[in-house]
Amino acid sequence: MAEVEISFDRALIDFDRTSEVIKASYWGEGRSDDINRRAFSNSLCVGAYLDGEQVGFACVITDYACFAYVADVIVWPDRRGLGIGKKLVTALLAHPDLADVSSFSLRTADAHSLYEKFGFETATDGMFMRLARKPAA
Repeated sequence: MAEVEISFDRALIDFDRTSEVIKASYWGEGRSDDINRRAFSNSLCVGAYLDGEQVGFACVITDYACFAYVADVIVWPDRRGLGIGKKLVTALLAHPDLADVSSFSLRTADAHSLYEKFGFETATDGMFMRLARKPAA
């Protein structure tokens, strides 16, 4: 297999394919292309490429100073199990613009073992709170 390339160049990201794969995920169900476009434009995005073809995506929502929220880590279904998700997370955590950020968080229903490899722990400290609300129409 060829080497997976990681790039933060937004011009390389296939928005349509990325939005399609995210909308098919358990967390992206109900999102529109417009919502994904706004989310991506307000995030630090990274793509994974194999022989020039995009095979994965991830992003971080951040203030670049105090916090970063890892989101939308996804590998195309036919490319899963090759370590691409791990490469995406590694690239985000190593990004120089996030070097001073001390608080990273994320939400997952099925990839705990992936994130635990990077030191993420399930929040049980009694301080993490969440507000889920229906977006305005």
